[in-house]
Amino acid sequence: MTGSRPLRALRWLFALCLATAGAMAAAVTPVRVLQVHDAIGPASADYIVRGIAQAGAAGAPLVVIELDTPGGLDTSMRQIVQAILASPVPVAVFVSPEGARAASAGTYILYAAHVAAMAPATTLGAATPVAIGLPGAERKPPAGDPAARPTEGQASGAAASAPPPALADPMSAKQVHDASAFIRGLAQQRGRNAEWAERAVREAVSLTAREALAAKVIDVVADDVNDLLTQIDGRRVRLHGGELTLATRALPTETVLPDWRQRLLSVIANPSFALILMMIGIYGLIFEFSSPGFGLPGTVGAICLLLALFALQLLPVNYAGLGLILLGIALLAAELVSPSFGVLGVGGTVAFVAGGLLLFDRDVPGFGVPLALILALAASSAAMVLLGGGMALRARRRPVVSGREEMVGASGRVLAVGTDSWAEVHGERWRIDSTEPLMPGQEVRVLAIDGLTLRVRPDTRPDETVRKGA
Repeated sequence: MTGSRPLRALRWLFALCLATAGAMAAAVTPVRVLQVHDAIGPASADYIVRGIAQAGAAGAPLVVIELDTPGGLDTSMRQIVQAILASPVPVAVFVSPEGARAASAGTYILYAAHVAAMAPATTLGAATPVAIGLPGAERKPPAGDPAARPTEGQASGAAASAPPPALADPMSAKQVHDASAFIRGLAQQRGRNAEWAERAVREAVSLTAREALAAKVIDVVADDVNDLLTQIDGRRVRLHGGELTLATRALPTETVLPDWRQRLLSVIANPSFALILMMIGIYGLIFEFSSPGFGLPGTVGAICLLLALFALQLLPVNYAGLGLILLGIALLAAELVSPSFGVLGVGGTVAFVAGGLLLFDRDVPGFGVPLALILALAASSAAMVLLGGGMALRARRRPVVSGREEMVGASGRVLAVGTDSWAEVHGERWRIDSTEPLMPGQEVRVLAIDGLTLRVRPDTRPDETVRKGA
């Protein structure tokens, strides 16, 4: 009995050391900070999903997403929301820096967070979904509607219960109803203002940071990440494993930047860059097929075309617009190969511009192709077609300077006369045949070519010109 007491004391001391070491290790694990200052797309979704997973594996106490976005794609937004809802680590979405916004898709992400925060002079809202491929389908609040610009304290008032105006078509109604239910479910999950969330979808209203805090849309207004960590210290959040009390005061932070894969994906998934890649790829293959053997245009064209197809399958593409672009390029290529006095070229340019305008929805923030780029690509394609067609037309009108056709009408000098008569034409010895008598040294003119024999006649008048083909 006496000897067992020191043994038990050693065991308790060892367990206490382990617990202290674990607590110290957990305390020094930094808060992971992810920064998204762009439209929500495949690259940003991959960045956030991977960042949350890595933070969970590293045992980070909190993930902070610094958000500044005009909106983005619905599919990418839902991937981010699902990752936040399933996260084993608390996630705080912080609309920062000052002057930033969480519009459209950013509003849904903010509502999904365990902690929603905004910096001063930031905004959120305008979460009405946009129909891909139908420019202008986004509903705007009616003119003069006082509820379109809520003031502090009005977000959850009587104006919120006013019935929204009817939607223009069933497809828009389905999208708006689905988005409303989605964000309302997120608000109920996190205990936030569900009425204002639905208005943000149906009426595209927005709030400032102070108004959002007063309307219980967000939890904190903070100046920076350190201020955010100080304010949320001791706050209880609900995870899948139960409730957790945040201990974030004075914790170190670690900013995790996108890796090379995510940066490459961000560049490739840019609609403008995808359109340029597709143009380079198609024209490279056209050049390779028109003059095979060079190799470089075909190789570069195939790589660019595959990258463009990869980007297009990530983006919301209107296939009618894609078909018009391909038709336009085909017509321009046909004009280049077989000039039709501009008919195919003009038609191809018109089809290309129309397809570029329809390819991506310009109402989706960050995913429209600028009109200037479309016009520039169309003008460069038309210029290339006009240049190639003009060169072909000039070459067609230029007199023949080599080959069989050029020999007819050429002059030469008789070298020998006999059973086989020979003459020198263009520095070459040719067998000749003539219906008139010839003499060595006499000048002759070629009338026609019969196999390897030239039919000639004496060139008695040097100034006489012989019509080719006579």
